Amino acid sequence: MNLKLKRPIIFFDLETTGVDTSRDRIVEISMVKINVDGTKEIKTRRVNPEMHIPEEASQVHGIYDEDVANEPTFKQMARSMAQFIEGCDFGGFNSNRFDLPVLVEEFLRAGVDVDFKRRSYIDVQNIFHKKEQRTLVAAYKFYCGKDLTDAHSAQADTMATYEVLEAQIERYGDIGDTVEALAEFSTHGQVVDFAGRIGLNEKGEEIFTFGKHRGRSVAEVFRTEPSYYAWLMNGDFPQYTKKIFTEIRLREAAK
Repeated sequence: MNLKLKRPIIFFDLETTGVDTSRDRIVEISMVKINVDGTKEIKTRRVNPEMHIPEEASQVHGIYDEDVANEPTFKQMARSMAQFIEGCDFGGFNSNRFDLPVLVEEFLRAGVDVDFKRRSYIDVQNIFHKKEQRTLVAAYKFYCGKDLTDAHSAQADTMATYEVLEAQIERYGDIGDTVEALAEFSTHGQVVDFAGRIGLNEKGEEIFTFGKHRGRSVAEVFRTEPSYYAWLMNGDFPQYTKKIFTEIRLREAAK
């Protein structure tokens, strides 16, 4: 195994009702846990999203309302899933921008507290794009020399992602082989929340990455314009992003 691990890592892929990370729901999830000794544990499960799956989404992943009508909801499986991922880092393909924010939102809706802060996150797509500028199907062909059958099947995509990362480590000597090095290489800038709405400046201060206060300190804006916090809380932002904004506000209020 090329990947050097200090603790297990979860490679995962989601099929969802759409592409809105704050509103859409999971309809299928596959997780491959790679243990430190290289052994693998695979869990794949369809999920009842408790909402209609739009036709355009079903045409991509082939999962329709009737396919998940009798499956458990995310809330019903959240606690066992939290136990499965406890103490693990994460890896995926476009996972930092999509899969991870969606997963975090689902845990928040389910009321299951999972600490995602003390983890490392490898986005294999970011490594691929920095090196080759391709898609997952092309990446699998390029790095592994094989055609990706069953593309948009969560388990097939998850296993392909892990195999691509193994091949990337072998091919590129400058990206590292530890989770920490790969997570750093595959990250686009420093972000505090998974949606990328809160970043860090050179001083390590949380800053806005969007809107009229882009680049400004979040704490400073909350001090000088308290109403902006209320606007954020009423806005269409992911729950996890709102949670971070609240933590910053409470931290500043306690000073």
